[in-house]
Amino acid sequence: MFRNYLKTAWRNVLNNKVYSTLNILGLGTGMAVGLLITLWVINEYSYDRFLPGHEHLYQVMKNNPDNNGGVRTVSTVSLPLVDALRKDIPGIKYVAVTDWPINHGLIAGDKKLYIRGSGVSEDYLRMFRFTMLEGDAAKALQDPYSIVLCATTAKTLFGTTDAINKIVRIDNQHDLKVTGIIQDVPANSTLQFQYLIPFSYLVQTQPWMQDARNDWGDNSSQAFVALEPGVSFEKVSAQIKDIIHRYSPRRTEQVFLHPMDRWRLYSNFENGKESGGFITYVRMFTLIGILVLLIACINFINLSTARSEKRAREVGVRKAIGSGRRDLVLQFLLESLLLTSLAAVLSIGVLQLALPVFNRVIDGELSIPYHQLPAWGILLLFIVVTAVLAGSRPAFYLSSFEPVKVLKGGHQAGRSAVLPRRVLVVAQFAASVALIISTIIIYQQIQYAKKRPVGYNTSGLLYTYISEDMKKNYRALREELLQTGMVESVVRASNPVTSIWSRTVVEEWNGRQGNQPLVVAEIGISPGYFSAMGMQLKEGRDFHELQAADSGYVIINEAAVKRMGLTAPVAGQHISWRGKVRVVIAGVVKDAVMESPFKPVEPAVFTHQEDDAATLLYRLSDKADVHTALAKITPVFNKYNPGYAYDYTFTADSYDKKFKLEVLSGKLAAVFATLAVFISCLGLFGLAAFMAAQRTREIAIRKVMGASIVQLWMLLSKDFVLLVFIGCCIAVPVAFYSLQYWLDKYAYRIDIGPGVFVIAAGGALVITICTISYQTVRAALVNPVNSLKAE
Repeated sequence: MFRNYLKTAWRNVLNNKVYSTLNILGLGTGMAVGLLITLWVINEYSYDRFLPGHEHLYQVMKNNPDNNGGVRTVSTVSLPLVDALRKDIPGIKYVAVTDWPINHGLIAGDKKLYIRGSGVSEDYLRMFRFTMLEGDAAKALQDPYSIVLCATTAKTLFGTTDAINKIVRIDNQHDLKVTGIIQDVPANSTLQFQYLIPFSYLVQTQPWMQDARNDWGDNSSQAFVALEPGVSFEKVSAQIKDIIHRYSPRRTEQVFLHPMDRWRLYSNFENGKESGGFITYVRMFTLIGILVLLIACINFINLSTARSEKRAREVGVRKAIGSGRRDLVLQFLLESLLLTSLAAVLSIGVLQLALPVFNRVIDGELSIPYHQLPAWGILLLFIVVTAVLAGSRPAFYLSSFEPVKVLKGGHQAGRSAVLPRRVLVVAQFAASVALIISTIIIYQQIQYAKKRPVGYNTSGLLYTYISEDMKKNYRALREELLQTGMVESVVRASNPVTSIWSRTVVEEWNGRQGNQPLVVAEIGISPGYFSAMGMQLKEGRDFHELQAADSGYVIINEAAVKRMGLTAPVAGQHISWRGKVRVVIAGVVKDAVMESPFKPVEPAVFTHQEDDAATLLYRLSDKADVHTALAKITPVFNKYNPGYAYDYTFTADSYDKKFKLEVLSGKLAAVFATLAVFISCLGLFGLAAFMAAQRTREIAIRKVMGASIVQLWMLLSKDFVLLVFIGCCIAVPVAFYSLQYWLDKYAYRIDIGPGVFVIAAGGALVITICTISYQTVRAALVNPVNSLKAE
């Protein structure tokens, strides 16, 4: 029986090539989108779960009071807090402290690398059990002058992973012995590094860390803990909440633990509470994937029910010779399963072609896991679910025909068949138009933020992180760079102009109300910084050339003036900060966007503190070609920074990365909206063809009676245009309220105007008309004599 059903289904596929092609193409595209999003979602949920014991690992986080009376959550901790967690809290198995991963220069023979690594304490590899290829994880970080390399790093430096006990020179300062080789860190790991050095090395070689070991206010590290199996996370959280206050009564920060399994998707906090994160986008695109697949299934349903008159006689004959409704349902579901299986083959091909492009968009490494049995299980589930979704309505509808009426020729598609079909077409285009509107709004929001005045000039501005050799040779390096004629200005700062690395508090100022201190960004700069960046002083003076002359002076930005409520003239007024150190405001600089382009500018305090600067900023001459300029300044950097390969970043590129998530959302929304419209149009094309075939006699009679081609075109098109218009009317409010909710998270945002809805709806109507016009005009051009003879 099954063989007979399959043979009949295959014949129906071959005998209705246009119908079958439309269904396979639509379902294949929808399934490709669904499978692509499924791969991406599985990858996102897999982050960090490859590590043994990941469910017991946590990051130490803090909630700090902010300037608005709320709470600001940070992952920066002090070294005394790490010691207190290690000594005072039962149930904590390991505590690891790390610095912030940065690039260091590594030298082995004639090989030079400038790559990302972390300084970590001994317990780090006991907690995060990355695969060790060589060495002992428990002992690899005991010696301060040791280093653990990832496999690729070892191969690059030594040509092999057999590198134990070999020597690597770091930052052209110290020799470190290789004590371990780790398998390369997977792409789905939140923790990314290419080598590890002991945290004890940093303590021994960086003098400021000696003071940081006893300073509860120096929050320049990260901390992670592993709980003992069976220990309650809630119990430990309650014990550590006020641990800082117990040691330092004047401090009000509260400590909590953030589970490793939630680092990737739940990284946002609002007023001290977890408020989502990347999970929002995962859910959003999961919903979009489901919608696109449903749109493809709606095509199948509509085309199948539209063909009901052609299948009616077949159903009548089958029932007359003894087939039951159950047999017919199985027949039609098997036909749906066959078409869906063919569509699945097409979807895998589409997926294979789309993955390289998709990986470039998401900056990922997704691939089809052909060798994994669960992947085939997911594909089978996709086929079955899609076949049932697409085939259930046609199967039960077609199998309900009464044989007597059908065989007498009395069957006609009634309201019960036409109305659901119209509702489904409306739903299709409501979803498609909503996606089009979302794409436009996301694009407008990105462009709006990109056009925001940033307060500095990014053109030709580069930065390079400063090494010890560059610190020693700064004056000579600066002069020689300027002498090349390729560089017009060189300055130093504690951070790039597109980032803020340090914050502190201002405790006292003129006219202060209340007892809440002001949290400000702290930025150390060299003289000439503002002019080199293209930032404008609004009041007062810049710093002097001699640092000693500015030891008691600071420059603040407009945001700080506003938050403190200072009245003009601001220059000359006093503030107290850093433990009530009293300083004079030398000037006020106009606001500059150094962090998120979607948020208000932070209050900032600039100090003349260039000796500890971490970033060299330099602007290429606008008369010089970029490639020529880089070729001329590279030897200068190699001369004064011999331990490093020359590395640089364009400030414009660094600023553009701030839009990465929004750009990703916009690109994906645009692609999926296009596919949704494409699939919907396939359905319209098929429905228009069947509608034109059904109304052949009517069209011929109207043409004989004098109807023009335009009149016939309008007659045949109006029903479809009306359905799409209704879909647009439904999509507009749904999209409006959804996008308002999305935009609410941005302080710097657009207002949604009516134009976007007009463009989206107009575009959908034009696409609809173009899609159905081929069939309607073709039907209207047929010779009525031939049509009436055939009828």
